[in-house]
Amino acid sequence: MSRSQSAFLERKDVPGRRDLQKAVDALGFKITLDDTYVPMKSSGYLPCTFDGEDSGFTIKFLELDRVAERPEALQAVLGSRDVEIAFSWSGDPREVCCAMAVGAALAGNFGAIVYDTGDKVLVSGDELLAKARKAASAP
Repeated sequence: MSRSQSAFLERKDVPGRRDLQKAVDALGFKITLDDTYVPMKSSGYLPCTFDGEDSGFTIKFLELDRVAERPEALQAVLGSRDVEIAFSWSGDPREVCCAMAVGAALAGNFGAIVYDTGDKVLVSGDELLAKARKAASAP
């Protein structure tokens, strides 16, 4: 599995920490986003806790470059989305779960289109949720 993805949203739909945390909570995971999450400003490692243990992933907010080359399938669904949130993580199942859960929350609650930048495929919120659950149950 790839270790990077991007979520594309309209700027007006980029959630604040409280709204994003609420959406992640609704998925049923014991994940807490660090208070350092600030929409459009956070860049670098975003600490999280997963079931009481330290975890996290790297996050970066980017203005969408409209002239950048993108796969046709992605370009066709971007619409008016003008923000890219790039995620990356290690192979640690806790990090995978946190990144997938946040991606699923963005897709399910904030209209994000999520693209797996390693495998070069669009990923649905349901697929992200399944990946998060699988990682959460890993030993």
